[in-house]
Amino acid sequence: MMKTPLILTLVLAATAAFPVSATEYIYRDVMANTLPGAKCDSTSKATEASTKPYTIDRFSKKFCQSQGYGWHLDEVVDNGKTVCSDCGEQKGLQKCHQEDVTVTCKRIKPGTVGMLPGKG
Repeated sequence: MMKTPLILTLVLAATAAFPVSATEYIYRDVMANTLPGAKCDSTSKATEASTKPYTIDRFSKKFCQSQGYGWHLDEVVDNGKTVCSDCGEQKGLQKCHQEDVTVTCKRIKPGTVGMLPGKG
């Protein structure tokens, strides 16, 4: 019974001796365009396919990963605008993509918690 307060005191002393510092991040805003879909569709279907949340999220992750090792998507700032182009010989069918999609990417700042072994 006497060991419980002693153990609790030791745990509290250990946590007070090693302060926890928050991980710091570096942020970068990136603007890029998505790619059009593989097949031609009517204007409404092609526009809907290019503005799906899945499509925006997938390309947004790729935008951040293209910045280099350790870059991850923080948030999508702007979905951009939809731009459609006609398919060659197929009349009335189009392919659409998003232009000027703006995302915020982040990575752990070198030298902060999580980067140096044994420090954190």
